[in-house]
Amino acid sequence: MAAKKAKGKRKNEKVKKSPRHSELSTQHSVLSTRLTPRERFIAALERRPLPGRVPHFELVFFLTMEAFGKVHPSQRHYGQWQQMSESERALHRAEMAGLYIATAERYEHDAIFLHPNPGSEEEVFRLIDLVRQRSGDKYFLMLHGDATDGIPNGEHMTEYSSRLYEEPEKLKAEARERVEQTLAAAERKKKHGGLDGFALCSDYCFNSGPFLRPEMFAEFVAPYLKQLVSGYRQLGFYTIKHTDGNIMPILPQLLDANPHALHSLDPQGGVDMAVMAREAGPRVCLIGNVNCGALDTGSDAECVASARYALQHGMTAPGYVFSTSNCVYTGMRLSRYELILDVWRKEGHRR
Repeated sequence: MAAKKAKGKRKNEKVKKSPRHSELSTQHSVLSTRLTPRERFIAALERRPLPGRVPHFELVFFLTMEAFGKVHPSQRHYGQWQQMSESERALHRAEMAGLYIATAERYEHDAIFLHPNPGSEEEVFRLIDLVRQRSGDKYFLMLHGDATDGIPNGEHMTEYSSRLYEEPEKLKAEARERVEQTLAAAERKKKHGGLDGFALCSDYCFNSGPFLRPEMFAEFVAPYLKQLVSGYRQLGFYTIKHTDGNIMPILPQLLDANPHALHSLDPQGGVDMAVMAREAGPRVCLIGNVNCGALDTGSDAECVASARYALQHGMTAPGYVFSTSNCVYTGMRLSRYELILDVWRKEGHRR
């Protein structure tokens, strides 16, 4: 970056950099390039100074069939898993692990969100081990790890809404129990090793606002989210809280829960990256905000504009990771994702 004009210098007079300034800039750049993707991701989560291109990842990259000719691991069905020979199961595990790594390598993801399939604890450990054996400590590895109440599906929405008024204490007791069980499982994962953190993927909000009013969210969700994040932190895990929609009415409560990062930052829910950088950036890493709606139905120009806006304002925050506002979901055109990646590669550089 060109040096600023010194105070009192004539308009067109050049200011010469000191040798020491140039030496420090070079050292800073070299240090940045030596960091692994995992180290860069962790630096962003910890909101530490991180020169060079900002990290990138996607919560899920579902377009593996289009990109690699292979079904995404989470969408596979192993109805005869127990009938397979161990050698056949080993082949499936190895193929899934390889696909996660290939996706991260091709699209320059700094982190991998694993979706073990089958999902038993034993298979979770095996998948973590396989990815680590093949990639070492190159990538940040995370699993789903939420235990809080999100928006109930249509089948259970009426029942859940009734219980908020008819059985409030029972709902809270169930929430506490789920958090305790989830943290007990996290302790076993910590003992096993290889895992860096968790993505907490319970959705709380519609585009119009939270499913629960802020005062009800404070009673039925926020205490247990805070307990969960605190427990993960005590175990040494990083946490990324994901939720779509308009989070602004409950943003103070999300920040008070103290996750390392907030993900989605959904522009379709009215979440503005400039506002988030100013109001939340000092407290959490920001991940997301590239408009998935535009990637699906907008023009190329709208996609580029959304990526640029997210980068422009996200990079003003101490911690920032480039990402879509949800995931690279089934049905999205791969060319659209590659379009915003080009914007990130060219313009996503801190100075």
